[in-house]
Amino acid sequence: MERSLLDTRHEAMHISEGVLSAPILAGGAALALAGTAIGLKRLDQHDVPKVAVLTATFFVATLVHVPLGPASIHLVLNGLVGLVLGWACFPAILVALLLQAVFFQYGGLTVLGVNTVIMALPALVCFLLLSPLIRRTGKSAAAAAFLAGSLAILGSGALAAGSLAMTGQAFVPAAKTILAAHVPVMILEGIITAVIIGFLKTVRPEMLTESRFPLTKEDDQP
Repeated sequence: MERSLLDTRHEAMHISEGVLSAPILAGGAALALAGTAIGLKRLDQHDVPKVAVLTATFFVATLVHVPLGPASIHLVLNGLVGLVLGWACFPAILVALLLQAVFFQYGGLTVLGVNTVIMALPALVCFLLLSPLIRRTGKSAAAAAFLAGSLAILGSGALAAGSLAMTGQAFVPAAKTILAAHVPVMILEGIITAVIIGFLKTVRPEMLTESRFPLTKEDDQP
């Protein structure tokens, strides 16, 4: 158990195997399966290349760890993934985490469902709440993108900390460490997400409109 706790602290939001209780593992697996099923059902074949690019982006971003005290921090970019992919963020993040677990032993197969929910659920919530603002021009779109990047990290940190805290009191210090360590990441991810979304709105606006943001009647009018 001591080794698992150490791994949890160093992997931050990648919770290791042998840490969480069975009910939390089962609940995470069920939610991840449901989210992935809905994401695949809503996925258009023309969006597959876009999903692949965002999966690779998430995969690489979460591999680069920077030590910070007893924990480590890394970019996640799940807010960006959520804004661009919508429900498809679940299968995209699931695949990325699966590859990390198999090739780099980050997280693990038994906690794959929980880790997927930790990163994909906040991304989906940000998409559902903030995506209408992304279509606008000016500061409101930039502010919405910044909030998506920041709040997705906050949500992931809260879910990771909550999963550990509900498993046992011994993991409460690790849960607090996760939340504290990712405060600076929230700001950084918000800035990065706002910059990338602004860039996409300029050069590839269709990436933010195809199937994720269906045109309204007003948008159809000249």
